Amino acid sequence: MTLKIENHQLVGDLVSHRSTPNCGGIMAPSYLIFHYTAGRSTESSVESLCTRKAQGNASAHVVLGRDGRIVQLAPFNVVTWHAGVSQWAGLVGLNSHSIGIEMDNAGLLKKVGSQYQAWFAKVYPDDEVTLAAHRNGGPVSPWHTYTEAQIERSVELADLLVEHYGLQDILGHEDIPPGRKTDPGPAFPLAAVRSRVIGREQDEPPRYVVTASSLNIRKGPDASFDRVAAALKSGSEVLLLEARDRWSLVEVVADPEIEGWVSNAYIAPSTGRGMALPRFTVAGPASTDPTIAVAKLKKGGKGKKARRHAP
Repeated sequence: MTLKIENHQLVGDLVSHRSTPNCGGIMAPSYLIFHYTAGRSTESSVESLCTRKAQGNASAHVVLGRDGRIVQLAPFNVVTWHAGVSQWAGLVGLNSHSIGIEMDNAGLLKKVGSQYQAWFAKVYPDDEVTLAAHRNGGPVSPWHTYTEAQIERSVELADLLVEHYGLQDILGHEDIPPGRKTDPGPAFPLAAVRSRVIGREQDEPPRYVVTASSLNIRKGPDASFDRVAAALKSGSEVLLLEARDRWSLVEVVADPEIEGWVSNAYIAPSTGRGMALPRFTVAGPASTDPTIAVAKLKKGGKGKKARRHAP
């Protein structure tokens, strides 16, 4: 029996349900967000996400076990508390806009002697450990691997949810507050899952246009990084290679050899004629800092030219 959704509840083989008290009101989801539990087992994670504490309460819509079992904790149209402080594509607070999948996985491990241990002291064999650097930065580190059954089930579930709810994208928790979270981490093939479900890698990357009078393109996703080339002029088109909450990795259309990071506040989807579509009207990177528009108005003043050179 394949998975299906009835009245926002999952139905299918190896699916069970338990209600969490840690949830909010009704929502219309736009995104799917993957997490790892950093827990001991599926059962312990379900118990934690269904327990009301004095503080630090969390939840998700489903917990995905290492054997492919799924435990649903809340209907898919109800807010759960999995994203925390987060922002993406102009939205602040992704709990109210996303479905959260917690995968049973110990997450980041540490090496103690010749062994790899989780924070709760469980030791994992070498064949359950992936050595990799996180894409958001940091050294090569040991991470708990995901099982084949878990990955295949994640694709099946993501495919169903994207189709049923018309979700715009599939993200990792690490995407929506970079630097604060690392899940699902480099051991989970998020790009491959997104590609299989959405088919994004088969198409040309989306085109964006520079909206500032000039825009620096940098070696990393922050204004502290050096520039990789001369500033891009207003109307310059770029291909979006990787989107994050405040910065995006782009390739310059006029010179494909130039690749670097630009601030999302100063690019917008292109009409194909070197013009920008109104921001927030389509999915894609946008300024996720609600103070940006206010700050620019205060600095420039009404009727004056605000900030001419972007970071």
